[in-house]
Amino acid sequence: MTYELAKHFPHEIIFQTEGPMITLYQPTHRRFPENKQDPIVYKNLLRDIESTLSAKYEKEMIETIMLPFHELEDDADFWNNTLDGIAVLGNQTQCVIYNLQETFKEFATVAHSFHIKPLIKAFQSLENYQLLGLSRNSFTLYQGNRNRITEITLSSDTPTSLEDVLGEQKTESYLSHGSYGGASGNAMYHGHGDTKQETDIDTEKYFRYVDKFVYDNYSNQSKLPLILVALGEYHSDFRNKSVNPYLHEEGIAKSYESMDLDEIKDEVLSIIEPIHQTKIKELIDTYHQAEAGSLGSSKVAKIASAAFDGRVDTVLIEENRIVGGKIDMETGEIKFGSIESPDLDDILDDIAELVLMRKGDVFILSKDDMPSDTGVCAIFRY
Repeated sequence: MTYELAKHFPHEIIFQTEGPMITLYQPTHRRFPENKQDPIVYKNLLRDIESTLSAKYEKEMIETIMLPFHELEDDADFWNNTLDGIAVLGNQTQCVIYNLQETFKEFATVAHSFHIKPLIKAFQSLENYQLLGLSRNSFTLYQGNRNRITEITLSSDTPTSLEDVLGEQKTESYLSHGSYGGASGNAMYHGHGDTKQETDIDTEKYFRYVDKFVYDNYSNQSKLPLILVALGEYHSDFRNKSVNPYLHEEGIAKSYESMDLDEIKDEVLSIIEPIHQTKIKELIDTYHQAEAGSLGSSKVAKIASAAFDGRVDTVLIEENRIVGGKIDMETGEIKFGSIESPDLDDILDDIAELVLMRKGDVFILSKDDMPSDTGVCAIFRY
């Protein structure tokens, strides 16, 4: 068994039931010399995990579970190309690694289920967005949040320039002709082809390709708002041809090639922040309406029971809040206790897992944004 690098959430591993489940979060660094400490921190976290496992499991099982974790430890190429944080989820049959532009606190636990709230927050659409830098000859994709923005690395065989995309389909210059040969009747050719028309045709083809590529490979999977960064003259042309429903109505009318990542992030914040606040307000208003109609609750036990029965449409969970215990995934029974026990984890995390499993929505909010003081509130389906 080896590990898998994952790019999307939720991954199937979180729905597996055969424990023990190991969860590890760690901050990482992008550059030398800071990133030289990352494997050392990771090794120390593995030591803590193995110590916890040894209290309950046989040596042979521990070695099997920890094998991919140690393979990652020795992967120099991985540690030389980390972003801001990693999340590692592993059990007896699978190990999944997320390399993300999120800074996580050091955290390692062995439990009956995975600790997924930080990953939910990292992938939720409330704070994240994608950005398309576009010119008539090239494009670049980025993903960001309120804190940082990172270029998305495309496959090396992905056509990105106009020349690469159109190739032989690029509109050729043409020669018009007229009867300037006098009585001989031989046509005289002259180069009066409409260069602007040729350029417009090629630009239209290229923009249609970019729009389809971004939607098929990114927007349709992430469901994130897409912000266009391009010279003003290209905005209307691209939008008129776009069929991407995630393309936001506001964009940045500047050349993305003339801006660095910090400048792009500063520009996009004025667009994203109102989107973020509007989404949160809509969620809270919907919850209050549901609560008033007896279709909402902030009681942990009631929400846990409803999540087990598949009756939770949307759950809001407080960031960094932990309620020690577990939900029995076969009976729905709730047990409260210390998260330090290998048999227990975080009930709020279990609720999130059940809601995702039953195709509900999970959102992680800051303490200040939460409409309850219990750490959780839910909107029921019926």
